[in-house]
Amino acid sequence: MSQLSKHLIYESYLQLLHLNEQKVDTVSQTFSHYLDEQEFNQLELLPSNMSSIHVIECIGLNEPINNIGIATKMNLSKANITKITRKLTKDELIKRFQLSDNKKEIYFKLTSRGKQVFALHEKLHNKKRDQFYELIDNFSDDKQKVILEFLGKMINQLTEE
Repeated sequence: MSQLSKHLIYESYLQLLHLNEQKVDTVSQTFSHYLDEQEFNQLELLPSNMSSIHVIECIGLNEPINNIGIATKMNLSKANITKITRKLTKDELIKRFQLSDNKKEIYFKLTSRGKQVFALHEKLHNKKRDQFYELIDNFSDDKQKVILEFLGKMINQLTEE
């Protein structure tokens, strides 16, 4: 591959990162164009950052779950999860509780408001996934394998940095 081709791929990668950064600047901007009017009116329920939304998703899919479980599943530090769960508890999106047979561990589950956020996120996630699948269907199986290999190597490199 020529140096020019490598440069063009790198510039495209940077442009993708910048566009993604702009799009996820706020949660409502990220999702607003995927929603009908009723769903759009529910956006105020969403936390202001994606990590909080993904913690809600993790709890919703795995409740009851504790900090260590969330940190492990999300590949984030326990300290980061503690910070996020405190904020989500304060915002009444999740609640803390203890199991009757284990008074030492603190577990989390979604509140009714948290369940609304979880459901809205799932709708949005499904719409975004379907849009992505439509895009990837434009590529042959061989090209999809190359894309998968490239993304895997990028993830490994970013993980090791």
